[in-house]
Amino acid sequence: MYEQIARNKRSSWALMILMVIILAGIGYVVGRVWLRSSVGAFGFLGIFGIVTIIWSLVGYYSGDKMVLAVSGARQITHDDNPVLWDVVDEMRVAAGLPMPAVYIIEDGAPNAFATGRDPQHASVAVTRGLLDRLNREELQGVLAHEMSHVRNYDIRFATLIGILVGVIALVSDFFLRSTFFFGSGRRSSNSNDSGSAIFFVLAIVLAILAPIAAYLVQFAISRRREYLADASGVELTRNPMGLAGALEKIAADPDSLKTANRATAHLYIANPLRGKKDKERAGLFDTHPPIQKRIAILRAMAQGATVG
Repeated sequence: MYEQIARNKRSSWALMILMVIILAGIGYVVGRVWLRSSVGAFGFLGIFGIVTIIWSLVGYYSGDKMVLAVSGARQITHDDNPVLWDVVDEMRVAAGLPMPAVYIIEDGAPNAFATGRDPQHASVAVTRGLLDRLNREELQGVLAHEMSHVRNYDIRFATLIGILVGVIALVSDFFLRSTFFFGSGRRSSNSNDSGSAIFFVLAIVLAILAPIAAYLVQFAISRRREYLADASGVELTRNPMGLAGALEKIAADPDSLKTANRATAHLYIANPLRGKKDKERAGLFDTHPPIQKRIAILRAMAQGATVG
């Protein structure tokens, strides 16, 4: 388990670096086309970097609030739901974390997610459907999974990755739209025409492919982090079958979560957007690993613990 955790962390950071390279690449090429010089392109890249940092700070400090608002989550206290509050408290003590804010989403589809920028500013949200269907052991498994996301700083990672993907998509869309409406700009009559044309074609290709590549990286990181949170959650509860049972009940529910969308789907413990059967292998555009594979891994952990 610990070897898998270490491997997932290394892979996630490698993918994060790849995301930054994609962002820098499209920033340079777009700047090269608009300003028609290498010096101008580096200047544009610097300005682009400053804007990205400002954008990132706004998202970093307010992204969790926006996610909770979009999800229709309502913050509760101990008196509103003592069972949920106590289980969250148990799991945060096991993880050595401060108490997160606790939210309920009034939706019948069973699911849950964690968000925030660090353990001191974390929130966990569960749906009404999850509370209605799960027993205490299964609820512990789900919340141990979510507290593992907090402890492993997955919530910060997801926020930063989401910001980078958003910036890449925004710049690509702006470049393509400006090109469509205004053309490639005035042409110079010197010998640099062929070089400018090459960079213009390259910019078009990058503007189309970069958002796709960014989403692929985001989904790959999300899948790896789900496996990591499953393993870390079991470390907290010492009960793999609790989470396995919860995932089985979540998988058996056919309904989509009404408040979920493609921008927030990767945050949940299981894909909240139904409509296709679980596969043995995750596709490139899947936000989660196959739930049946996750259940099989958890059952294997339980058998190993029994044998041991």
